[in-house]
Amino acid sequence: MPLAQMAEEVLRTADGREKTALSHRYAAAWRAARAGGETPEIGVASPPDHPARPAAPELLSPRDVPRRRPGSPEGRIALLHAVAHIELNAVDLHWDIIARFSHVPFPLGFFDDWVKAADEESKHFNLMCDCLEALGSSYGALPAHAGMWRAAEDTATDIMGRLAVVPMVLEARGLDVTPGMIDIFRKAKVEQAVAALETIYAEEVAHVAYGSKWFHFLCGRENVDPKETFHGLVQTYFHGPLKPPFNEEKRADAGIPPDFYWPLAVAD
Repeated sequence: MPLAQMAEEVLRTADGREKTALSHRYAAAWRAARAGGETPEIGVASPPDHPARPAAPELLSPRDVPRRRPGSPEGRIALLHAVAHIELNAVDLHWDIIARFSHVPFPLGFFDDWVKAADEESKHFNLMCDCLEALGSSYGALPAHAGMWRAAEDTATDIMGRLAVVPMVLEARGLDVTPGMIDIFRKAKVEQAVAALETIYAEEVAHVAYGSKWFHFLCGRENVDPKETFHGLVQTYFHGPLKPPFNEEKRADAGIPPDFYWPLAVAD
């Protein structure tokens, strides 16, 4: 099966555990083909506007999602549930960039990177589900943010916009906030969640770096200034200013210098 069709099949699978199992299987098939010296077919796909989703969680407007104090057991469960929801969306976002933009000429390394990212996001979702289940809950037990797919919809026809907004803004935000989440669970002595979040934190740097790498690749091909182009795309597709504090060290590790994001951190 061509890679783009594999990606579409993942997007059309609703159950989170089933989606991630399929994601792992297709990522392993891609790696095996590449390791064997093959040049796998990328193909084309017809990805859905919205990925298939399970019946639960109930998806609410961001302002309607209940706020819970992370210092309480219920608040910590809510935080893990929110991260699980983010990770499930990330699985779809990374397969979607393959399915939706398979017609754009890229080196095979582009597909290597996003298959690896999707595979790791699948692991992250399952780690969060395992943490929730260990605490007597599960993914779907709480309502979740309905706006997670908006960036994908807004950039459905703009590969540079997709790279700018999803890995270089949204995933970079994860680098900013994850250390604080790790501290919450460390203080509560929830070691399983600490270990899971530390794994996510370590691996997300590479996902942001993939975005930066291929964004700069396209800027070079189009002979445009990366910083100015990034600012224009974020102002077009991202709704609102970027929010400090920023994890400047990890953002630098991912190839995003401060002059990319600080000028966007001022409210209108």
